[in-house]
Amino acid sequence: MSVEEKYEELLQAVKSLAEGESDAVALMANVSSLIHYAMGFWWTGFYIVKPSADAARGSELVLGPFQGPVACTRIGYGRGVCGTAWKEKRTVIVPDVEQFPGHIACSSESRSEIVVPVFGPDGSVCAVLDIDSRELNTFSETDARYLEAIVLILAKIINE
Repeated sequence: MSVEEKYEELLQAVKSLAEGESDAVALMANVSSLIHYAMGFWWTGFYIVKPSADAARGSELVLGPFQGPVACTRIGYGRGVCGTAWKEKRTVIVPDVEQFPGHIACSSESRSEIVVPVFGPDGSVCAVLDIDSRELNTFSETDARYLEAIVLILAKIINE
């Protein structure tokens, strides 16, 4: 089965899961599991934008539902790949995380990464979908296109 065929099946499964679901965390949990097992990634999960415990720092990304090994719990605005995707409001594909300035190494086994922002109704980023691979150059524009379609489905539930 091609990558596109896997993603087409995954997209249909996400649509089915989202139908009638109103809890964003429950949906994020199931979607991270679906993606993780369907595509065989090393780490798949969400970070959610929340106010920082230190009010002077503003907001930060806080670990949400995920599949894989233990992860970083909090990521600052503009820090690492996740913080960069949040700040720049765009999908970030990193072929080799060791070449990404400021990469946050939650696991030394992660070699490449893609982060897709989830947008709120006002256009701000409310969460990010973060996926890591143990292989270099895992992610392409095909991954970006399908994962962006998946987070659009999620955004509808998150923003209700």
